[in-house]
Amino acid sequence: MTGVPASAAGGPSGARRAKGPASGGLTPASGRALAREARDTAPGESGGGRAQRDASSPEDVRATAPSSASPSSSPEGTGNAGTAEAQGSTRAPRGGKIAAAAVDQASVWNIANLLTMLRLLLVPAFVMLMLADGGYDPAWRSLAWAAFAIAMITDLFDGHLARTYNLVTDFGKIADPIADKAIMGAALICLSALGDLPWWVTGVILGRELGITLLRFLVIRYGVIPASRGGKLKTLTQGVAVGMYVLALTGWLATLRWWVMAAAVVLTVVTGLDYVKQAIVLRRQGIAEREAALEETEE
Repeated sequence: MTGVPASAAGGPSGARRAKGPASGGLTPASGRALAREARDTAPGESGGGRAQRDASSPEDVRATAPSSASPSSSPEGTGNAGTAEAQGSTRAPRGGKIAAAAVDQASVWNIANLLTMLRLLLVPAFVMLMLADGGYDPAWRSLAWAAFAIAMITDLFDGHLARTYNLVTDFGKIADPIADKAIMGAALICLSALGDLPWWVTGVILGRELGITLLRFLVIRYGVIPASRGGKLKTLTQGVAVGMYVLALTGWLATLRWWVMAAAVVLTVVTGLDYVKQAIVLRRQGIAEREAALEETEE
């Protein structure tokens, strides 16, 4: 009988191969290999086998990870990061305004307000020096001029400091114009009482100052009348003229001060009329804007 190879006749090695997977006889190594293959080919809980793992590189995972926690995919996560960012962008300015308001309220004793207080204190001091010894002593008049000059100089510096270093306060807004009018009014009244200056000049200057201040309050609902260059020149000319009258000047200086005061009176009247014109225009514009707004709401 012709010999048949043992492998074909079901010899030992053939028998072992015949007992392969079909018979369930798995070796440990082959079992682990089959398990890995099944894991790679069958989708699991993460929703992908080898193909998904191969496609999901670390960069892809990082790119897709935020989408799983996006506000649209979770009802609770309405975008905590986005909400925090939005709140930060909205709350920061509000916090800044509150902090700025707190600084303004806490800065009443700043250098600008101290200069304004000094100017207020100089008003009674100026009056006493001006009227000392009958009001005609050159020495006392010189001291009065020094007090008046300090008051006028501080008027220039306190406003500049307040605007430059953000020292504007409610107290300063009220006290600064009061101090300006007080020192100028005190000087004019004293000069007229001593017979050095006609009363009609004092009436024109003080009437203009009080009238423009009242006019500003009347049109404040429509806007603010800005200070013009003519108004600043008027203030400077008034200060120089009144200062020259406070000093006991004689000769050509006495004649010069008359012309300076005449220029101050002219600027006082011209700038006052200009403020009245601005107030009328501002009121008309404000009324027109309100009527236009009412028409839009009715439509």
